Amino acid sequence: MKDKPRELNETKLAGLIDIESEFKGELAFKGSFRIEGTFKGTINSESLLVVGERGKVEADVKVGQLVINGEIHGTLQATERIEVHDKGRVFGALITPTLVVEEGAYLEATCQTKGAPRPAALAAAEQA
Repeated sequence: MKDKPRELNETKLAGLIDIESEFKGELAFKGSFRIEGTFKGTINSESLLVVGERGKVEADVKVGQLVINGEIHGTLQATERIEVHDKGRVFGALITPTLVVEEGAYLEATCQTKGAPRPAALAAAEQA
């Protein structure tokens, strides 16, 4: 009997570094990934990375979307958006077209909204 290849569902959790777990190195993934433990190294993906409330990350990060509820240090790049929630703590540099920071979040970072998408109304007005 042949096993069917699993289809990737980007909304489902593909991986987890759990509380009291520590990982050092390079992380690449498809689908969403959550860090509740400690990670040091580099992270590359076109998908969603979530740093949980207990997560501690020291990394250069390049992902599609980044949601921060814990602590993260490094250069953080997202092709779509970065969200820093009220318990999030960010140290380093943020580069993304869309940046959302909730009240209560801590930022000690440079922020650049590089390649920000243009509002549809503006694009339509320029074409008229």
